[in-house]
Amino acid sequence: MTIHWHGIFQRGSQWADGPAMVTQCPVQPGGNYTYRFNVTGQEGTLWWHAHFSFLRATVYGALIILPRGGAEAYPFTKPDKEEIVMFGEWWNANVFDLQQMALLTGIPAGPADAYTINGKPGDLYNCSAPNQTHMFEARKNETYLLRIINAALNTPLFFKVANHTFTVVAADACYTTPYKTGVVVVGPGQTVDALMVADATAGRYYMAASPYDSGIPSGPPFSKTVATAVLEYAGGANTTSPPALPQLPGFNDTNTAHRFLSNLTALVLPGKPTVPLAVDTRMFVTVGMGVADCQPEQTLCNRSRTMFASSMNNASFVPPRSTSMLEAHYSNLTAGVYTRDFPDQPPILFDYTADASNNATMQYTTKSTKVRTLRYNETVEMVLQNTRLIAKESHPMHLHGFNFFVLAQGFGNYNQTTAAPQFNLVNPQERNTVLVPTGGWAVIRFVADNPGMWYMHCHFEAHLDLGLGMVFEVQDGPTLDTSLPPPPKDLPQC
Repeated sequence: MTIHWHGIFQRGSQWADGPAMVTQCPVQPGGNYTYRFNVTGQEGTLWWHAHFSFLRATVYGALIILPRGGAEAYPFTKPDKEEIVMFGEWWNANVFDLQQMALLTGIPAGPADAYTINGKPGDLYNCSAPNQTHMFEARKNETYLLRIINAALNTPLFFKVANHTFTVVAADACYTTPYKTGVVVVGPGQTVDALMVADATAGRYYMAASPYDSGIPSGPPFSKTVATAVLEYAGGANTTSPPALPQLPGFNDTNTAHRFLSNLTALVLPGKPTVPLAVDTRMFVTVGMGVADCQPEQTLCNRSRTMFASSMNNASFVPPRSTSMLEAHYSNLTAGVYTRDFPDQPPILFDYTADASNNATMQYTTKSTKVRTLRYNETVEMVLQNTRLIAKESHPMHLHGFNFFVLAQGFGNYNQTTAAPQFNLVNPQERNTVLVPTGGWAVIRFVADNPGMWYMHCHFEAHLDLGLGMVFEVQDGPTLDTSLPPPPKDLPQC
């Protein structure tokens, strides 16, 4: 087991970041490890989850950082009440067994049996146990701050409340310009803070989360079901009548997803980071699916054919087995653990989103453990380009240790000439996880001012296991405060 504190920068506490074999060896059965970290300079809705195998299917929770001045210090109207709305995915099978079988065979695990809201699937599933619907109580005309978190393993979700609308005020623990919407879209790993006024006729209303399937021509199988909770007005609800159900977007409604995800902008506040204008390193990184040869440990893999894989710039990531990458970095004993040759460009340029590119030659990738080394304080601009290989799909790309600014996003092949004039360099949204548009691209920019080993990966757990990741190795700065501290004495050993 390991725990990742999703969105926490871990400045000065890099050993507490949590991804297995990147910053630590897992805590062994019967062992223990105390995560010690601070949250200086951060406030908002984040979360924590297991970062080993599929264990985060059930090992997760919210991590709320309040302003020092409390709710009075919010840069928006103080809500009457706050509620956590946390989405998950539930399998009836043992998730560790599912992951092990997927690893051994090279065949991804099947879809979840249910989606959940605060751990409960809701009324639209035929559950054997009673009371499987989460209840929220509302009072007429009160304002609620909903802290919405998508902890699902593999599924972006649409979220609506019947007869109610939202004003988004933050995303990934970064304040946004208030954005009014009837639907919220969250990819795995993302959070959204939204104000909701209880201004409907007193009654009972479904809060519903439904899957967004971005795969073109088709993605992996997914559960075409809907998780529900009930919003019930105090004193005015007829508990015998069924709640009203919101009209949900179609499962493949990319237009609605893109409209929401591309329209958020930052609320620029004094003293908060602004987008860096000078760039030191430019990277163009393809993200997508492919195939690879069976690996030696995949004892149930059909060796007469290739298996599913995923990659960034055609490098399919495999974590080391005997030493964590951060320990190797700290001791400068990296031989056999990782190599410093992650490329800034794909090995060949091609028509990334064209059907014609989807052939066996282009799909093929190889396994490696490559990192990109950055100088302390280097400014990086990265174009994330989705490909048509196997299928176009919207990948939620998460960067550990940093937030980044999303300068622009769009569909098709990235074109610097037409995209650069569209860059938002004034108030771009700040995120730790971006849903790269399906068959499209997103441009992000960040400052590497946090020494250590920082995982960047797709937050679809199935794709992480298939290799959709890489690691940034950020070198020490000039002072003790800008250097990696020594490991804690209780750091788990492999």
